[in-house]
Amino acid sequence: MQTCYCHSGLTYEQCCQRYHQAELVAPTPAALMRSRYSAFVLGLGEYLYQTHHPDYRQGLTIEQLSQQDVTWIKLKIIFQAISPDEHFGVVEFKAWYQNSDTRVCLHERSEFIKQDERWFYTTGEMNPKAIGRNDPCPCQSGRKFKQCCLSRKTS
Repeated sequence: MQTCYCHSGLTYEQCCQRYHQAELVAPTPAALMRSRYSAFVLGLGEYLYQTHHPDYRQGLTIEQLSQQDVTWIKLKIIFQAISPDEHFGVVEFKAWYQNSDTRVCLHERSEFIKQDERWFYTTGEMNPKAIGRNDPCPCQSGRKFKQCCLSRKTS
């Protein structure tokens, strides 16, 4: 069986395929991030378009999202957080890809919103600065990072 492209450790059938085939919706921003990475690997532009919030598409097309001009290598989730009201989420990740003869690391902190019981990608900050212990928590709780999501930080 094919292991999932998102490197979750599960098979593709147990993991992202269920979201790609609309059997389930991603239950968390991190699950949506993983499924979007797998969709980039597979060139599933329709899925990427549908999971990108309409207010943030800025002219992006299914055709553009379907292009497979790089070879995706690996995904690593660095940090994930969900706001206390469970309508806003943040996922920081690194994704490696091969472009011609160059290996590149894409480092992004992505933002997600939940609308009608579905998570959507909105925007991302490339090469984000590290979150300090005393910085505001990215989950928008209003608390300091050390008093909020730092204790729940996952790798």
